[in-house]
Amino acid sequence: MHMLRVFLIDDDLNFIQAAERFLSSNPEIKIVGHSQSPVDALKQVLHLCPDVVLVDLKMKEMNGLETTRSLKKLANAPIVVILTLFDNPEYEIAAKAALADGFVSKSELGVKLLPLLKSLFNYSVEEEQWHLI
Repeated sequence: MHMLRVFLIDDDLNFIQAAERFLSSNPEIKIVGHSQSPVDALKQVLHLCPDVVLVDLKMKEMNGLETTRSLKKLANAPIVVILTLFDNPEYEIAAKAALADGFVSKSELGVKLLPLLKSLFNYSVEEEQWHLI
């Protein structure tokens, strides 16, 4: 079984831990790492090669839009989903302009993230495999 490899970037450790607990409850998902620092995260992503990176929109060191643009410049760039407390259409437009593959409000993470990931990847129940569309 190929598990979807996920990396989280958020300056709030409590959110990272809650998101990891939620995602780890899904047997098809493996958390490969996390970082509270976008700059450090970019180095880790290069080394760990996750399939998906979940990025907080508002961070002190570098915002999620800048982080997304940097991630998308990498060879074999991962899928990037921006997470935010601010469910605002303007932020969603900015996320798309930064080449984010998805945008999810943190308050709807438990409901919307997995369907979004399944739409970005072709998940085969029979094969238990994630395939990038």
